[in-house]
Amino acid sequence: MPGRTIRKAEAMAVETQEFRAEARFQRVSPQKARLVLNLVKGQGVQSALETLRFTKKRIAPVIHKVLTSALDNAKYLSDERGLDLDVDNLFVKTALANEGPRMKRIRPAPMGRAFRYQRRLTHIIVSVAERPGSVDLVTKIDEAPAKKAAKPAKKAAKTASKPAAKTAGKTAAKPAKKSKSAA
Repeated sequence: MPGRTIRKAEAMAVETQEFRAEARFQRVSPQKARLVLNLVKGQGVQSALETLRFTKKRIAPVIHKVLTSALDNAKYLSDERGLDLDVDNLFVKTALANEGPRMKRIRPAPMGRAFRYQRRLTHIIVSVAERPGSVDLVTKIDEAPAKKAAKPAKKAAKTASKPAAKTAGKTAAKPAKKSKSAA
């Protein structure tokens, strides 16, 4: 039974072309690279490039270069394969910072000892894809949901009148209290 649902999901899935670029063995820790990559993940390519241009992290120019390379890969492969690709419709689908090898280093310590530390390296992977189903920029509104929205509006009008009655009762009660204290 589970095999059938997988086949249905595969049949229903839309084929989206994904274009990627990598920068391997970058001298920054993956944690620091992920801070910048999370800023651009899911954004449109142009806004992601602008974000990277004004980010003040040391790895931002490297990620900018990788994203530009992924965009160039998309242009080149779409021309080569004869695909109809809208470059303005591309977005950053995945942005990963995987760990590379670690360089073991030794730092001198007091009393002739040595402390070991590790310089971390990062493999940065950025892939861009075209947004699915964004051909129609205008959203169409059906009449059926509008009728359903009218019913809760009536309920909201009823509940709005109840607090108004309560506040009117409280304001009427306040002058009575003031007259008692004034006398």
